[in-house]
Amino acid sequence: MELTLVTGATGAQGGALARLLLDRGHPVRALTRTPESPAAQRLHAAGAELARGDLDDPTSLAEALHGVRSVFAVTTPFGTDPETEIRQGTALVDAAHDVDHIVFTSAANADRFTGIPHFDSKQRIEEHLTSGNVPWTILGPAAFVDDKFGEWTLSGLRRGVLGLPMPTDRALHLVAVRDIAAVAALALEQPTRFAGTRLDLAGEALTPRQMAQILTTATGRRIDHHRTPLDVVERHSTDLAAMFRYFTDVGTDIDLPRLHAALPEITWHTYAETAAIVPWPELL
Repeated sequence: MELTLVTGATGAQGGALARLLLDRGHPVRALTRTPESPAAQRLHAAGAELARGDLDDPTSLAEALHGVRSVFAVTTPFGTDPETEIRQGTALVDAAHDVDHIVFTSAANADRFTGIPHFDSKQRIEEHLTSGNVPWTILGPAAFVDDKFGEWTLSGLRRGVLGLPMPTDRALHLVAVRDIAAVAALALEQPTRFAGTRLDLAGEALTPRQMAQILTTATGRRIDHHRTPLDVVERHSTDLAAMFRYFTDVGTDIDLPRLHAALPEITWHTYAETAAIVPWPELL
């Protein structure tokens, strides 16, 4: 595989993919606004070429794309806003007009006018990408397993509560970031197989009750699910409130057996596997 530009290289998805590609012996150019950051320097030490750049800076994008044959594109409105995400995503697609393949990571169901701001912004970028001439693959990850053990969750777990703004028995599709990276790497390695394909990604679907049972086993203390009121979430983020309202009222409909059969190379990592390796005594 020829040189790949990985955007969001110091973030969760981009970082996981960059490390995986390097482990497989593929050349990687990591786009970052801060090459001097510890995360960027770790990638550099692992063999990545660092490119200082910003999705709002056309000159830096052109320089970062010089000699690149494939692009992993990830965008986010968090820290800015959905309109900024759309502007940056479309700018990246336009700048990458000479590459052979773009893999864009979006969100599950983001192609369906969900009304969730950070899904709808990705839909706009998807539409721009698919209307162009560069071969593309779109990945739509479900809810991340990996961010379910952050401080927001831990503060509740210390009280024996899993706070999740969904009904106790409403299943939520989940995917591990390393599995997103594995599918992205496969798409980059086999562009003919994946070009023109949109795949929503999930390893499993669990209810909040099942998550609480898994956490009870992993932590050694009783954990019960508490449905956080949406108005509480709304005070923190109207975007996330809209997302959990959608997950409750509509939900994602990923056909897990079909997806996993189509990707036999992927080993899907579960919520229970992730919970089992968290250093709970240090956190709780």
